[in-house]
Amino acid sequence: MKTYKQPATSKLLKRFDNELKNLLMEDLRSFRGRNPFTKSNKQEAVQQLSAA
Repeated sequence: MKTYKQPATSKLLKRFDNELKNLLMEDLRSFRGRNPFTKSNKQEAVQQLSAA
């Protein structure tokens, strides 16, 4: 009887998830660096939406 090891697949998926998360975080950091969006801008946007 042959047994298949599930941990290898889960390790592969875990590594893929970690790599994808790292790539997305790097992209987010670079995007934030190029497009600063301060807290005051967020508050103004919320106030404009709530006034409508």
